[in-house]
Amino acid sequence: MTSRREHIERLAHSILVGKGIGAIWQLQLDAAYAFRTGYPVAAAAIVELAEAAEQELLRKGNAPVDFRDRQM
Repeated sequence: MTSRREHIERLAHSILVGKGIGAIWQLQLDAAYAFRTGYPVAAAAIVELAEAAEQELLRKGNAPVDFRDRQM
């Protein structure tokens, strides 16, 4: 069975492929908005997703930012 963390990492990867690194900042903004409008659980989930995307980006190091070459 696929773990929750694996699902989050796959979704983060998909977002980075489709939207690029700017998606990390947008996720943080969306989390802040969710929190301010009374949805703290959704905000926490969005932050978790943003952090997973950031970790994937950091794992790439100085390599070109092209996530399509990663097999999942």
